Amino acid sequence: MTLESFITNLTGTVTEIGWSIFILAWAVGWALRGSPIPIFRIKRGGQDILEDAIIAAFFLAIGSTVFYLISYVASQV
Repeated sequence: MTLESFITNLTGTVTEIGWSIFILAWAVGWALRGSPIPIFRIKRGGQDILEDAIIAAFFLAIGSTVFYLISYVASQV
């Protein structure tokens, strides 16, 4: 296993796990926010999860770009 393939595999795995967690948080946030439960704190918790998921998606996009840039540079060396 070369350094290039290791970095590429690690980058892909970390990115997939990150986006999977984002999708899970997004779904849970919408489920709590849109639930017919009359408890406001649960609905607000769902909204908080949604807000955190949006911020996480931004950082995942930036981080995956940096990871792929590192992978590209490692492949050129």
